[in-house]
Amino acid sequence: MPIEPQIKRTIAFVDGQNLFYAAKHAFGYSYPNYDAICLTAKICKEKNWEHIQTRFYTGIPSPADNPFWNHFWTTKLAIMGTRQKVYIFTRPLRYDKQTITIQGGQTQKGIVGQEKGIDVRIALDIVRLARENQYDAALILSQDQDLTEAADEVKHIALEQDRWIKLASAFPVSPTCNNRRGIDKTDWFLIDQNIYDSCLDPLDYRLKKNP
Repeated sequence: MPIEPQIKRTIAFVDGQNLFYAAKHAFGYSYPNYDAICLTAKICKEKNWEHIQTRFYTGIPSPADNPFWNHFWTTKLAIMGTRQKVYIFTRPLRYDKQTITIQGGQTQKGIVGQEKGIDVRIALDIVRLARENQYDAALILSQDQDLTEAADEVKHIALEQDRWIKLASAFPVSPTCNNRRGIDKTDWFLIDQNIYDSCLDPLDYRLKKNP
């Protein structure tokens, strides 16, 4: 049996849009108000893992499609990129007409932003960095079941390399939250509101200027 390392080098993989919608559903927040680096470092501390890097992934709309959210994400990521232990990956957010459910169970046509390739990029990085022995634990802030195959592949890598590797998915939950399922074949870490609120971003990038 592989020996469990005393110091567990941990890389966090954050799906920014997935985290936002989970927090919106669990806590009612209307915009991505989290500090992803603080949040992943705090979870690692809770688990007694060594936080060595946060990798953040998100789609961004073009200025022509949505100037408000383009400004929000461009500004937020520019500030995030000045900090240590962070890697940022972005893709264009594409808008398509879809049928959406509104209050009362009724449906209507609406324009919905769709990420293309974010889950693939996260999966590739999880697998590649495991194969390169860059981490002992992967902390994945997402509930995207498309990442299950990446988790399965990392387990095969652990067998091939005869070493201990842990995968965990972390996501916001509340008493009224229905989706309490993490990524299959990973450990699940439930982010309650106390943990989440302790890592709010002090800046509001919805404003044109911050103090």
